[in-house]
Amino acid sequence: MANRIDGQTLKNILSTNIKCLRSRREWSQVKLARELDISTNFLADIETGKSWVSVSTLVKLANILDVDVFELFKPEETAKDETQAIMTRLVQDISITLNQTLGNVSKQYLLP
Repeated sequence: MANRIDGQTLKNILSTNIKCLRSRREWSQVKLARELDISTNFLADIETGKSWVSVSTLVKLANILDVDVFELFKPEETAKDETQAIMTRLVQDISITLNQTLGNVSKQYLLP
């Protein structure tokens, strides 16, 4: 028997994946809405699961985000991808902070 999923759960998966993919690109809702040629309010409604998208908007969305349409509905990938993106940003932030701190220490103690 196949897993059954209701419409609201499908909307939630789609909205989470859109937010994740948009965030990974560091795009605002405004930028993605412009790319899709829809209003920012409508995109916000999609990202909160309040509104649904047409098939043509769904295809356009997948193309803009550079994913296959079915990937927008994969629940198991969302958390992993979102966690990976967060960890990548965290490592970058730590590296920057560490380099700055080491630079300050070397200026203070190692240089005449």
